[in-house]
Amino acid sequence: MAQDRFYATGKRKSAIAKVWLTPGTGKILVNKMTPEDYFGGTFKIHKIDKPFKLTDTFESYDVMATLLGGGKSAQVDALTHGISRALLEVDSENRGTLKKSGLLTRDPRMKERKKYGQKGARAKFQFSKR
Repeated sequence: MAQDRFYATGKRKSAIAKVWLTPGTGKILVNKMTPEDYFGGTFKIHKIDKPFKLTDTFESYDVMATLLGGGKSAQVDALTHGISRALLEVDSENRGTLKKSGLLTRDPRMKERKKYGQKGARAKFQFSKR
């Protein structure tokens, strides 16, 4: 029996996207809302469709995603990463196309931690000689 539900996790900064793909008509739900309602207006919505357009699976799968942490921009990138990884579960032939466009690479940039005895990650307290 063929699997009818595919799961993957996408990450970016501190944002995590849990993504489930099911065969369908291209309906996308993010935290039980439409992407337009959740992200607001045209906030990088075109990024979400990119993996589907590259693999010619546009309007072939329904997406149900749960997003946690991070800001809206990082969440969009995490969702795109999750969709790309889920499409690999669907068909491993998609790997070359997705890899070439950089959608399978997890962006490693994170916030640098604050150091003790300092104001922030790089900022120091003002030095006073006297």
